[in-house]
Amino acid sequence: MFSLVKQSVAGLQILFVAFGAMVLVPLLTGLNPSMALLGAGVGTLLFQLCTRRQVPIFLGSSFAFIAPIIYATQTWGLPSTMFGLFAAGFMYFILAALIRAKGMGFVHKLLPPVVIGPVIMVIGLSVAQVACNMAMGRAGSEQVVPAGTALTLAGISLAVTLIAAVFCKGWIKLIPILCGVIAGYVSAVFMGQVSFDGMVNAPWLALPHFETPEINWAAALFMLPVAIAPCIEHIGGVLAIGGVTGKDYTKDPGLHRTLAGDGIGVCFAGFIGGPPVTTYAEVTGAVMITRNFNPVTMTWAAVFAIILAFFGKFNALLTSIPMPVMGGIMLLLFGSIAAIGLKTLVESKVDLGLSRNIAIVAVTLTVGVGALEMKIGDFALAGVGLASVAAILLNLILPAHSEEGVMDAAKD
Repeated sequence: MFSLVKQSVAGLQILFVAFGAMVLVPLLTGLNPSMALLGAGVGTLLFQLCTRRQVPIFLGSSFAFIAPIIYATQTWGLPSTMFGLFAAGFMYFILAALIRAKGMGFVHKLLPPVVIGPVIMVIGLSVAQVACNMAMGRAGSEQVVPAGTALTLAGISLAVTLIAAVFCKGWIKLIPILCGVIAGYVSAVFMGQVSFDGMVNAPWLALPHFETPEINWAAALFMLPVAIAPCIEHIGGVLAIGGVTGKDYTKDPGLHRTLAGDGIGVCFAGFIGGPPVTTYAEVTGAVMITRNFNPVTMTWAAVFAIILAFFGKFNALLTSIPMPVMGGIMLLLFGSIAAIGLKTLVESKVDLGLSRNIAIVAVTLTVGVGALEMKIGDFALAGVGLASVAAILLNLILPAHSEEGVMDAAKD
């Protein structure tokens, strides 16, 4: 009995570590936070089913899909976006099948760092304007919150997040986003920017609103290439947790199984109306600190996430967080995503003195950040999706050791 209580408390700790980032994605994209909790909980259980509960991983909302969700919702509407997110899960199955058939070498050849790095940078930079508008209290052209008040709240949430991430140690360092949101929210209450009407009127227990997907192949084709970056992120997450526990999960249960499990979680989240899920580095950090390698801990975290999804007042509390508070967090978050892409290029020692490499990075960034759009009939590809396709094609087409071209022309 004591062991059961100990594991359940450990699971609650894991959920607490993942919570801030997990509910941030739906709050930024307009999705239902309850569905993020439900998708993460059920997605983690499905992942454990696929991997025979051997890997201590928790699946939470993926930041990589924030910009694509915002774009797809504005372009095709929410039901079509959910179908696209459901379809994105099949990219995991494709990669899982390739890895099982041909090994990791083929994946590295198709998706080397010179492709992955700039694609990750685009994911962060493509929504930089959204972050700035929210921090300034703007929704489109409308000033929702007075500019001075908005910037103050954004500054407080950003400052506390930075302090927690850079200067704090232990558990606080693992939850900087949650610390920033709490500080910003409390400040907003004192400044009269929070309405409690929604919480008062919300029921204690409520069935979350399920969003029915609507078949839209254009949205599906848009989301499929977007899933490439989180697929690679998943591989990194599995290697990272293996380094912490001292086990090689790429062999047992196998990378193809972990990818398939993550893909099933993504499909489920899209099917119910939640954001796609991915492995969480925060949870890996928590596992490293606690030295609790038992995957049952993640089962408890998943169960608690599912239970929270049915608390109506809790969902109302999350949706009452003012826009500038989230904007302050986004200023750091989206820039951090771009920095991870840059880190990928640096750590992999990608030679940007080579013409082919600079061409791949340059075109990918310009296409993605500039929101270039390609339309063929009803089919449209833009943003991260088009940038991903461009990076992959350029990597396959351009000669591997060409020293001539753009850089030489620039020197002349």
